[in-house]
Amino acid sequence: MNKFSRRDLLKYAASATALLAGPHQLWPLSRSGISYVDVARQSGITFSHDNAASPEKFLIETMGSGCGWIDYDQDGLLDLYLVNGAATPSYKPAHRLRSALYRNNGGGTFSDVTARAGVGAEGLFGMGLAVGDYDNDGFPDLFLCGYGRCILYHNNGDGTFTNVTARAGVDNTGRWASSAAWFDYDNDGRLDLVIANYVDWSPERNFYCGDRGPGMRSYCHPDDFNPQPPTLFHNNGDGTFTDVSKLSGVGLKAGNGLGVVTFDYDNNGWQDIFIANDHMPNFLFKNNRNGTFSEVGYLAGVAVSGDGQFEAGMGTDAADTTGTGAMDLIVTHLDMQLARFYQNLGDGSFDDATFRSKLSYATFHMSGFGARFFDYDNDGTRDLFMANGHVLDNIERYHADTKYAEPKLMFRNTGRGLFENVSDQLGADFLLPRVSRGAAVGDFDNDGDLDILVNNNGQAPQLLRNDGGNANHWLEILLIGTKSNRDGVGARVKVTAGDLVLYDQRKGGMSYQSAQDPRLHFGLGTRTKIDSIEINWPSGMLTKLANVKADQIIAIQEGEGMVDRPFPRIRKAQ
Repeated sequence: MNKFSRRDLLKYAASATALLAGPHQLWPLSRSGISYVDVARQSGITFSHDNAASPEKFLIETMGSGCGWIDYDQDGLLDLYLVNGAATPSYKPAHRLRSALYRNNGGGTFSDVTARAGVGAEGLFGMGLAVGDYDNDGFPDLFLCGYGRCILYHNNGDGTFTNVTARAGVDNTGRWASSAAWFDYDNDGRLDLVIANYVDWSPERNFYCGDRGPGMRSYCHPDDFNPQPPTLFHNNGDGTFTDVSKLSGVGLKAGNGLGVVTFDYDNNGWQDIFIANDHMPNFLFKNNRNGTFSEVGYLAGVAVSGDGQFEAGMGTDAADTTGTGAMDLIVTHLDMQLARFYQNLGDGSFDDATFRSKLSYATFHMSGFGARFFDYDNDGTRDLFMANGHVLDNIERYHADTKYAEPKLMFRNTGRGLFENVSDQLGADFLLPRVSRGAAVGDFDNDGDLDILVNNNGQAPQLLRNDGGNANHWLEILLIGTKSNRDGVGARVKVTAGDLVLYDQRKGGMSYQSAQDPRLHFGLGTRTKIDSIEINWPSGMLTKLANVKADQIIAIQEGEGMVDRPFPRIRKAQ
């Protein structure tokens, strides 16, 4: 265990001083020739995040914001959304701040359609977002987390949205909502909503933290405020939701919730909830399959580190990194801690495999927020991406070896849950230091390799296009539920291509305050054909397909199989 906890660091500032993979797996050698190029500006993305920075050091200034992918017009191209801050009692911007929706034009550019769509969320100090089709009408809806309240925008299907927060009953008034996830916890075919709430901070309780010397005031520590319990809303099926937080057991314990991911950790067909808590033990809510949950974080081994320390949990994701079919967990933390890698043992428990996975050293000096497992080089193993940035804008006054803006990290999965740091192989844009928060992974140009959208605190965002990752073969799957929820959230998918067997789940949440590509992505290495695809839907229905060609995006509908959907590919400008 490192000798400095997050509390030690901030108090110091305040005082002014391997599981085996299956025998069928053949793990590929490292690839070269892949780079991430920032195309945000050239694509027409002019948004810049405003964190409302002020001398008062309001805690909300340093914790946001997220970003996400949403194909709001269902044309087969991923559009993007960027969350913004707002005015505060100590910060009055010249122009009213708003979040932004950009439409993917299909030619490598995006257009700001915020005003026409009606999703600017003016006045909301935004944090995270979650995208999901809660009314199963075929058009994804948009939920925004914020300080003091949330917003639910219903997609009208004509390029516009309607604010239905009051009618739906999901405003979450009086709480600081950080991240949220759409998921169907009772498998009734309708998406429910879970919200990770942060601390009970307010401008009236904004203490002076730091030294009284000039420029030495710091953001306060979360321990200076009371924690808040998560919120769980049940979808009633008529456009309204019921708060079942306490009834379900999810709202019985308070936490400093920041990141959330919903996934089926024990592979029993029911989605569970993991919440990364800031300087508190993490929560793992086991789905009891009767409308209630049991918090089993300690029992499962994911509440604290392997040596019993709770840390500054921020971003999180779950994926099968070893080929066993069991979903492992990543939790990012503040610098002087480690990003924790919890390996799923397949028996309802996890092992802290951070050191064995070789993730420990490179993450010690980084403050990780956005985190995603995905196969950036399409070699058939899920790699790990982290978006980083410190929480103290004056940290360099206290620690000469710690920076406010930090580079991103990419760890290539070499097989069997072992990772190597390949960050310096992915180009100059990837390594540019930024104060990164939310990160969303998606294939915005439909070329088979995954791109990265990052929202940077108080800075312009980055759209990191993957160039070269599709030299290997791949497959992407859009799930369409019928008896299950329309998005297929909770479905478990197995893809077999020769000697390669891959598992994934349609999860909710993930990363930090961000919404991911709804399509499941599978890297295939040199394999040009998929022998079989098996989908276990939340309804209990099983879909099987055989002899599917690689290098395409397909849509699979529950009860029917492959259906025609447009997924136009964008050619890169020469």
